[in-house]
Amino acid sequence: MISNEELKNLSKLARIDIKDEELLGLSKDISSILDYVGQVSQIHPVKSSEAGPPTAEFNRVNIMREDKNPHKGGEFSDNLLKEAPDKKDGYVKVKKIL
Repeated sequence: MISNEELKNLSKLARIDIKDEELLGLSKDISSILDYVGQVSQIHPVKSSEAGPPTAEFNRVNIMREDKNPHKGGEFSDNLLKEAPDKKDGYVKVKKIL
């Protein structure tokens, strides 16, 4: 089981405030997750020598099709702006989300 001190250190590193009342429950939850990960790794442990090089880095292919009918940039902007409920300086105005 993960100790309260270890959990407090992890929460400090993650910049998460954990109340003392939450420590016991979280300690049990994290310990059970770590136990499960340990069980999974026992089923098929992967050694770094078995893994080999990352093949995704070597097999990259451009899958985009060629654009056979390109349109002029901004060609549809006026139509879009006509339909927008709110606009400002040639842009669609939306609610601030941050």
